[in-house]
Amino acid sequence: MLLLVKSGGEKALPEWQSCFKAADPRLDVRSWTDPAVRAEDVRYVLVWEPDAGRLSQMSGLKAVFSAGAGVDHVTAVADWPRHLPLVRMGGDETVQRMGEYIVWSCLSLLRETRHFALAQAESRWAHKMTPASAPRRRVGIMGLGNLGAAAATMLRALNFPVQGWARSPKDIPGVRSFVGAEGLPEFLATTDILVCLLPSTPETAGLIDSRLLAQLPPGAQLVNAGRGQHVVEADLIAALDSGHIAGAVLDVFVQEPLPAENPLWRHPAVTVTPHVASMANRQDRAIYVAAAIAAHEAGLPMPNVYDPERGY
Repeated sequence: MLLLVKSGGEKALPEWQSCFKAADPRLDVRSWTDPAVRAEDVRYVLVWEPDAGRLSQMSGLKAVFSAGAGVDHVTAVADWPRHLPLVRMGGDETVQRMGEYIVWSCLSLLRETRHFALAQAESRWAHKMTPASAPRRRVGIMGLGNLGAAAATMLRALNFPVQGWARSPKDIPGVRSFVGAEGLPEFLATTDILVCLLPSTPETAGLIDSRLLAQLPPGAQLVNAGRGQHVVEADLIAALDSGHIAGAVLDVFVQEPLPAENPLWRHPAVTVTPHVASMANRQDRAIYVAAAIAAHEAGLPMPNVYDPERGY
């Protein structure tokens, strides 16, 4: 079974091949740009930002795998094959890493580590007492799928009060659930650290704007590891400058890589990470993809298949 890979560049191909050989030696793993590959022979692809016009040439293609948890980079291509399964990256390692990132972000905001990082860059001993511990900072997670539920459980273990907001009720031990538009105002009013893990849909684009941020308590903080399109960057910067939002940890952006001239790079209340929150290592991703392909070949359902109607 021929699998093309477009993730990490040509230098990553030997590692991908080694990982897939260990996961399922039946897979013939080639580079996306291999000139010896005939498009009609390709059965599966593992991609990040596929070239427009390429997927539609693969007449024997059975499924498309995203190299990351999001699929926006695939659905943005006009000719992506809507009749085929589009599988989001998942697996235990992806869930674990996202949970770790959210916990790290919330602790960083709680202990104001940005203050100390800026002081260290200047060799300055900037002693500061942070005002609260975890039980006094309420975390609200927007999006309670597998990733959000895991993050909520990990945060609860650190004694953060945790609540969540989603389109449908969720039952997570120790986590209060708010639902839909009617539940959003109370959810926001009782959230000190807002965590966004929402999928990309027309309804969520630009959701975190000046109006939403104003509904958070003064001094609230933001973590965005969902999609860059969820946050109106100018509105967030204005809220940070005013002090209504005290800090932010951002992993995703409208434009990636984040342009050097973007003011978020230099804002004293913002920590920037380069879209790494839930990126599992190649070995774990190869195991996940190989298992999904084996299921598909056996006529069984694959996990995390994107639903265009629901947007995730």
